[in-house]
Amino acid sequence: MSKLTIVFGVLLIGVGITGYVETGSAHPTALIPTWIGLVLALAGALAIAPARRMLWMHIAVTVGLLGFLGTAKGAWDTYRLAHGATFEHPIAVEEKGATCLLCVIFVAFCVRSFIEARRARVLGA
Repeated sequence: MSKLTIVFGVLLIGVGITGYVETGSAHPTALIPTWIGLVLALAGALAIAPARRMLWMHIAVTVGLLGFLGTAKGAWDTYRLAHGATFEHPIAVEEKGATCLLCVIFVAFCVRSFIEARRARVLGA
């Protein structure tokens, strides 16, 4: 799961950098997914060590959940944009939608992994 966390971190970094470049490097808030991705990548790297895996994966899923909650409205706006609504900054709407999607998928993978780990501990005890 730690390697998957790094992958999602890199994807979010890519979303943030792409959004920043697409806005003409004029809007530094477009880099917010990059910061979320950096935290996820760092947590994933630190979770490779088995002794600290549980702590860092819980930190990572918390950051992913906060990323999802912070961009949830962006998912609805992305849907509206795809169906003809106009926005002042459509690139920002698309970036929020992509961040929301990546974060919710990451959280779902984490929850699934946590359930599997819990079952393995119960069966092994």
